[in-house]
Amino acid sequence: MFPWLAHGHLMPFLGVSKFLAQKGHRVSFISTPKNIHRIQKLTPISASSSSPLINLVEIPLPHVDGLPESAESTAEIPIHKVPYLKRAYDKLQFPLAQLLKDSDINCIILDFASNWLPRLAAQFGINSIFFSIFNATTLAFLGPPSELLHGHRQRPEDFTFVPDWIDFPTKVAYKLHEMVNHWVCMDSDVSDFQRVAEVIQGSRFVTTRTCPQFEANSLSLLQKLYGKPVLPVGLLPPSMPEGDEGFETLKEWLGDKKSNSVVYIALGTELSLSQEMMHELAYGIEKSGLPFIWVVNNRPLVEGVVGPDIIPPGFETSVSDRGLIWKGFAPQLRILAHPSVGGFLTHCGWSSVVESLGLGRPLILFAGGSSDMGLISRLMQERGVGLEVPRDEKTGSFTSDTVAELIRRVLVDKEGQSVRANALAMRDIFGNVELSNTCLDEFTQCLQTLAA
Repeated sequence: MFPWLAHGHLMPFLGVSKFLAQKGHRVSFISTPKNIHRIQKLTPISASSSSPLINLVEIPLPHVDGLPESAESTAEIPIHKVPYLKRAYDKLQFPLAQLLKDSDINCIILDFASNWLPRLAAQFGINSIFFSIFNATTLAFLGPPSELLHGHRQRPEDFTFVPDWIDFPTKVAYKLHEMVNHWVCMDSDVSDFQRVAEVIQGSRFVTTRTCPQFEANSLSLLQKLYGKPVLPVGLLPPSMPEGDEGFETLKEWLGDKKSNSVVYIALGTELSLSQEMMHELAYGIEKSGLPFIWVVNNRPLVEGVVGPDIIPPGFETSVSDRGLIWKGFAPQLRILAHPSVGGFLTHCGWSSVVESLGLGRPLILFAGGSSDMGLISRLMQERGVGLEVPRDEKTGSFTSDTVAELIRRVLVDKEGQSVRANALAMRDIFGNVELSNTCLDEFTQCLQTLAA
């Protein structure tokens, strides 16, 4: 297993690793030292009965000019530094080649960024499989490898409408500010589109984090676009962590609130908003009048400097009777599972959406400005399980009034009843471990066939 250096990629790869180990397969999970240590801290492998079959392999990240000395993941750097992380990641091919040469590995499961790995693996007779942590709708929107490599979409503006190869009704497309922002995190020498295309071309088959019960049309289309098998690996619903460690204060606070009354707000580990936008969001949360938990990460507003006024001065005091600002890591799954929580204002990371819908929580959609989050936001609104905060197409700006209105509509207003009902019904798909395991079983059987 060789995931990209981002938390939202590492954890799904680890989930698949655990399943493969439970089926008796030996797994080498390869990443950099800090990422391996973080995984061990968050989900101790030793607690699993299959742990002897999972070998966590550390490969030091090579130095690249422009990348902060200790950075090993996207969570540790501002978005404009991500291209340097990709260049450092590309340099891992040299120590990885030595590891593959001296091993009996017969299959490598890789991520979108390692476009050089299928060629490298083939030198040692090793099969490559692309595991996309993106859903099938995102992959379908990106299109076939030929389009990604040589197509007409060369500017951010070209991604703001539905491409003509989509053969089913949908309005899922990017907003201009999202693609402009994503352009910043792409390496000028090797675009993300080139990476995805070459990984698809070099892999024996593709697997994606979804299931046919949710994305049948997109899965069917991908088979045609790629001309090779595309398997859903399931939605990989996470298991509830054991014990209440780190949750005691939150549990006590939530215990005083009415059922389905609290809005949970978390914008992920990597999204950095301007101070102006953070303040506007805060005022919207305040105007909603509802109790809330807001997880605030002190991400640098300017490189190397944590903004002291990342939330408005005096805000915590003015909402202290009904709001809780939580700084640093939060036990998100436990919070979402609490009966007092009625909705989730999210940056639309796929893992967060899976967690929320797995527990039947409706979504207030506030898409992050890069990767697939904008597409996920449109998809969730299209499926009626959330409502998207209106934002300016070019600048991404929004008003506190619309934030307040959307929060109230999703959690309490009569107009939001259908959204709440649709989200509750999604538990049967997103929270269904058996459904996910059925997909994983089929995926495992394909791996075994390749190995044989």
